[in-house]
Amino acid sequence: MRVISRQQWTPDLVEEIAASETVLFVDCSVAVAPGSVSVIEVQPTAAEGRATHHQGAPELLGLAQKLYDSLPRTSLLLTVGAGSIEIAEEFSQPVLDAIPLACAKLEETVTRFLAGAAPLDAPQRAERA
Repeated sequence: MRVISRQQWTPDLVEEIAASETVLFVDCSVAVAPGSVSVIEVQPTAAEGRATHHQGAPELLGLAQKLYDSLPRTSLLLTVGAGSIEIAEEFSQPVLDAIPLACAKLEETVTRFLAGAAPLDAPQRAERA
């Protein structure tokens, strides 16, 4: 298992993604409710325009497929709803409240990967109430 931490996902990750059996992307999003936590399967899509300094998980998978004709057997995305990505000294309360659930989902998913079990029985979303 290898962990790569990046502020942004860049095209230089594509070679490693293409050579991986399984990939778990972890990100935040302002497009979903603040504090929500979800784990979903990711499918490759074509990058719109040129490859840039920031790509989404589907675009990185699409580049891996296009450049290396290879994809991980399983690709998942764990997302935490951020509400805002403005610079601040601390996370918002909904995000702070979601951290334990996000950590539990991350641990559960990685444990299933390492045990050789299907990491995701079906697309799932776990939301904080």
